[in-house]
Amino acid sequence: MKDLKTVVSEYHRVDLSKLKAALATVVQVRGSSYRSPGARMVITEDGKWVGSISGGCLEGDALRKARQVMNSNIPMTVTYDTHEESNQNLGIGLGCNGVIDVLIEPISAHSDNVIHCFESLIETERPLALATIFDGSSSIGDKLLINEEKEIIYSFKDGALTNLVINDLLSVFTTQNSEARKYALHHSSISVFLELIQPTLSIIIFGGGFDARPVSHLAKSLGWNVTVTDECVAHIAPLFFPTADKLSLCHRQWIDRDFKITPYTACILMSHNYEYDRDVLKKLIYTETPYIGILGPRKRFEKMMTDFKADTLELPSSALQRIHSPIGLDIGAEAPDEIAVAIIAEIQSKFSNRSGGFLRYRTGPIHKRDSVSDQVFKQVYLNKTRSEINPDTSYG
Repeated sequence: MKDLKTVVSEYHRVDLSKLKAALATVVQVRGSSYRSPGARMVITEDGKWVGSISGGCLEGDALRKARQVMNSNIPMTVTYDTHEESNQNLGIGLGCNGVIDVLIEPISAHSDNVIHCFESLIETERPLALATIFDGSSSIGDKLLINEEKEIIYSFKDGALTNLVINDLLSVFTTQNSEARKYALHHSSISVFLELIQPTLSIIIFGGGFDARPVSHLAKSLGWNVTVTDECVAHIAPLFFPTADKLSLCHRQWIDRDFKITPYTACILMSHNYEYDRDVLKKLIYTETPYIGILGPRKRFEKMMTDFKADTLELPSSALQRIHSPIGLDIGAEAPDEIAVAIIAEIQSKFSNRSGGFLRYRTGPIHKRDSVSDQVFKQVYLNKTRSEINPDTSYG
């Protein structure tokens, strides 16, 4: 979601009456790559770009291809083979051992451009599924967008393709995987990128002490929505939390009234006030939040459980699984900035469904990979015919 926010923000900074622009999106990866499918960047004709599609290796060449797209106003898909022995045309040794398909679309000043679609996505509070055509059709860049209730928000121009794709697109909500698929239609093989759009992660920090400040700052740097609340107005001065989206003076009894807590909200209790944290926890266990982190030693949380039992409140196992106490990953954090890293890393791992362990011990790939194993050659323009490119170049 941060990439989408970055794209939309940059779009509003560009004067399209003076500069042409294009959008580059990673739509398929086979093997290893620095960025996963869904990575995006905005490119302007003056040679600037915001966002990324690689670790800096492909951006320069993508800029050259983007200028072609800006001038022709026709989208194209380019394939990069980043194996060291296969990228001499790029003039660099990437060595990522992967094949990356990048869709490049022109951005116009008209109301129907691709960015306006993204503007609605960044405000969503529930998951959406987006399908984008990137090969085998005259409608490269055309999009189909649906929600979990099967409501079609945007549809392909080709109704027959919509009917072919829609069930696979709906399955993205269950599999949680973004992937590229091919569909046989009109005597063509049409490639479509199926993408799960997750709502922006929000965090609510209960307690505005000095150690909450680096947590707020670090979360905001990741593109998350940040709210800080406290019962003491002196603790939530804008000077202390300049990047937070919302500062709220709220008494503990009104938490369920004043805050919208969804399955994409992480709650952090770090007020250093035992009774406040305990009472807030009582409220949070009845919300949809999947993550409740409590600063402090384990004995502090155990005391809360004792207090709950005395009040005949028995937490179900489902509630206990959502509570992280002590909060954070075990990285040896001591100072407030270090503790903030441990907290934010744990929240990231929770919402990514990962363990948070050392990558060196991971036996599988770091990122989810596309299962497609077709042979693809470097810098193939997927929406052109073979003869238009090079008679010795074949498709993947």
